[in-house]
Amino acid sequence: MSYFTADTLKFLRGLARNNKKTWFEAHRDDYELHVKAPLAELVGEMDVRLSTLAPEMTGDPKRSIFRIHRDVRFSADKSPYKTHASAWFFHMGASSKVGREADGGGAGFYFHVQPGASMVAGGCWMPPRPALQRFRARFAEDTAGWERIVLAPAFRKRFGALSEEDMLKRVPRGYEADHPAARWLRYQSFTVGRPLTDAQVTSGKLTTTLADDFARILPLVRWLNSTLGFEPYGER
Repeated sequence: MSYFTADTLKFLRGLARNNKKTWFEAHRDDYELHVKAPLAELVGEMDVRLSTLAPEMTGDPKRSIFRIHRDVRFSADKSPYKTHASAWFFHMGASSKVGREADGGGAGFYFHVQPGASMVAGGCWMPPRPALQRFRARFAEDTAGWERIVLAPAFRKRFGALSEEDMLKRVPRGYEADHPAARWLRYQSFTVGRPLTDAQVTSGKLTTTLADDFARILPLVRWLNSTLGFEPYGER
């Protein structure tokens, strides 16, 4: 079935042009019907697929879906709403939160719907310092294992290279500049992804597309999660 339609994209385009509370409230029914409800249904279907693909990973309509409201406390841009909708699929033993403030969070899968800029991704985005230090320690001891995943030709053809967001210019303190893992020690975020077209997002094959990409990203997610103590499950 198709979860998202032309009406989904129409609402998000309208929100991008009219990012204010009065417009959103006037079109709230469209948001509920064409964005929020189908995203919750998609998350539920992907959780069913994950139960066999990666039993330790889950999608929860209450915890996976990011709020449409932006956090504007520290931003010069005071636009109240995000102009996309997105969801996070996470390890059942970890927190569902992401980012530097996500104590207890791990690696997972990400889906993002936005007209002309939808995407599927996975990994661990901007982990807090204790997690980052654990990743660095494992890079130092298992460089080859990490590179077998992220440098595999099929993986790179599908997703390209790791995101270089906030990448350090030099290796962090405590490591030599010529360390065998120097390249990876400079990363502060460990994610890959690829764009999805509007046609893919509104297709009845969307869940199959996401499941295929999640399966391809799974070795990366499991390597990162096992480093943090979140191991794979044999079954759910």
